[in-house]
Amino acid sequence: MSNISVFLIFFFSLLIPNLVSSSSIQDPELVAQDVHRSINASRRNLAYLSCGTGNPIDDCWRCDPNWEGNRQRLADCAIGFGRDAIGGRNGRIYVVTDSGDDNPTNPKPGTLRHAVIQDEPLWIIFNRDMVIKLNQELVMNSHKTIDGRGASVHIADGPCITIHFATNIIIHGIHIHDCKKAGNGNIRDSPEHSGWWDASDGDGVSIFSSQHIWIDHCSLSNCQDGLIDAIHGSTAITISNNYFTHHDKVMLLGHSDSYTQDKNMQAASHYCL
Repeated sequence: MSNISVFLIFFFSLLIPNLVSSSSIQDPELVAQDVHRSINASRRNLAYLSCGTGNPIDDCWRCDPNWEGNRQRLADCAIGFGRDAIGGRNGRIYVVTDSGDDNPTNPKPGTLRHAVIQDEPLWIIFNRDMVIKLNQELVMNSHKTIDGRGASVHIADGPCITIHFATNIIIHGIHIHDCKKAGNGNIRDSPEHSGWWDASDGDGVSIFSSQHIWIDHCSLSNCQDGLIDAIHGSTAITISNNYFTHHDKVMLLGHSDSYTQDKNMQAASHYCL
């Protein structure tokens, strides 16, 4: 296998097969080969007047002049261990029109919180630029895409995003910064359920016991704790094309040497700065 000299690709894979079913474990060598094939194919398409960039994730959707009408094409573009994350693909488009977060227990329709707690698959977009200051951490339900393309969307100056016992999440093209600790309050995490949440850590994105997660083309900076934490057996994660600044604890993959389920974690990081 040839080395990638321009971009850094890191694979994290510590496996204990007897702790999880074989179907949940991806062969790291095969995943690495697939990434190399995707990168090489993208580079071969570089040419004068070509829309190609050499980045297979970007080339997967940016060359479509009608990408805005085909937003869900993005769900086919991940590489690495999180390549099967489909987010809200095949669900309806939910347009966020309200940057408020007045009531985390009973969120208002049109807000980001109202969108992410729904049970159905949703592809979430924004009707304008906005800064969202959350009152409590944003607890995401499964099968959701937060797609910031076409708007400048900031989640900032409050608690930020929590992916908790969820699957198939895509977060793309948003700015996450100045995240604060919060909690010790009731938060709704589905249309049918709200409950008490203890204090959060102040992470940008906290991934807890979740799988098939893809975080792409986001900027993250200056949070009270980590920028991205993946713990408690989370796996099948890709973190790609992200820009990390003003922080000394960027990523935490696994929270304790004594927590054996974290040894099954498979996470890939590509094209991050």
